[in-house]
Amino acid sequence: MYLKIFVTPSAKREKIEVVNTGKGGKKADVLAIAVKEPAIGNRANTRVREIVAERMGKLLGQVRILTGHHSRSKILSISD
Repeated sequence: MYLKIFVTPSAKREKIEVVNTGKGGKKADVLAIAVKEPAIGNRANTRVREIVAERMGKLLGQVRILTGHHSRSKILSISD
């Protein structure tokens, strides 16, 4: 399963919400995740993976960042 997300690092509090972008006539849902960790030393990416794994009932190793390692927009892969 693939998941599009938009990350806000260094937030005051963690928050998760579904955002409908609706670009190009299609309705595309993106998961917006705000994390307290800064985007230094891969800490924000690790926290995002932890949050998604916890919400989906998966192990941390089952959640991978496919694209966007250095970007706020990411695509995650969640394996079975």
